[in-house]
Amino acid sequence: MELESKAMGLEIKQAFDDFLRGFEAFKQDNDERLKQIERRSGDVVAEEKVDRINKALDEQKQKIDTLMLAASRPALGGELKSDPSLKERKAGFDRYVRKGDAGGLDSIEIKAMSAGTNADGGYTVPLEIERTIDRVLAKASPIRGIASVRQIGGGVYRKPIATVAAASGWVGETDSRPQTNTNTLAAIDFPATELYAMPAATQSLLDDSAVDIEQWLADEVQIVFAEQEGAAFVTGDGTSKPKGFLQYTNVADASWSWGSIGYIASGAAGAFASSNPADALMDLAYAPKQGYRANGRWTMNRKTEAAIRKFKDSTGNYIWQPGVAAGQPNTIFGYPVTEVEDMPDIAANSYSVAFGDFARGYLVVDRIGIRVLRDPYSAKPYVLFYTTKRVGGGVQNFEAIKLMKFGVS
Repeated sequence: MELESKAMGLEIKQAFDDFLRGFEAFKQDNDERLKQIERRSGDVVAEEKVDRINKALDEQKQKIDTLMLAASRPALGGELKSDPSLKERKAGFDRYVRKGDAGGLDSIEIKAMSAGTNADGGYTVPLEIERTIDRVLAKASPIRGIASVRQIGGGVYRKPIATVAAASGWVGETDSRPQTNTNTLAAIDFPATELYAMPAATQSLLDDSAVDIEQWLADEVQIVFAEQEGAAFVTGDGTSKPKGFLQYTNVADASWSWGSIGYIASGAAGAFASSNPADALMDLAYAPKQGYRANGRWTMNRKTEAAIRKFKDSTGNYIWQPGVAAGQPNTIFGYPVTEVEDMPDIAANSYSVAFGDFARGYLVVDRIGIRVLRDPYSAKPYVLFYTTKRVGGGVQNFEAIKLMKFGVS
């Protein structure tokens, strides 16, 4: 295991070094392209070369991300040293998955005086498996990794919000103290909706004691859960799924009010402005209040990031910079970039770039517990594992996130 870890580390370092060398080559060729544009003698070959290197950089970054995700995946199993009941639950769950023997889990639930089953059947997975799935979800589902995450015991989390702060004022020692206006409170509900996956296995696989069945189950569901979550947190309509931050009412930032999300226009329809395109990004970075900029970050997909990679500021420096080490985020104007493939491509009136403090702006709610129902009957000779998780999400602070609209206004 130690040798594998060292080999993985060397592979990540090599991939990151290749990425940095590629970026230096990209800068040199892009500088030449920009000089040709200034001389009004743009070379198609130079354009194609820059685009080719830009695409190679994206592919190299994707390779690094894949290696980092594999390296961060925690191993299941091993000695459970803390609580004997955890060992008992782990052993009971293993028998349930392999053989359908629920007796061990039933006795544990009776002793704990808790209802592990529900009307649909099934059992809650052991805590170490749930944590493994959630840890990898945080890596694979970008918004979950940057948003606030709260675990709840019920079906809905209600959060009170002060939309208008209490008034105050200065007075002299003997001046009267007139009553001030009180703050205005609102409540936002975040329902936990059901997300499911149903991996299948043959009985021979389940009978094979050499197979880590818990790791297999976690591997089967964690990526599909992450993909579904990632899309919903960005574009979900809020019906039987979380509501994505792009699905709220969007207004020009100068006309912003609570309940909507403000945007900055890029300056051109379906594109950045032809001159000084980085200016709109700078305006977007300064659109949130100072308190939100301190932990601000960008979200966009790889295509949008590739377009921004070509931009320079007024002093001739590239506004996009690679992370200082493998696993560190790239930055734009010094703020980290989170690649979110569910963000839309640049198009007319698209909202393809977001900036803000997502930890304060977006909330993910998790209903405690991931459940598994073993079904050996519906798809013989396969055994199905109906795995469910309750998760919700939505904007909790409409001041904290701003968008870029690719339009003139």
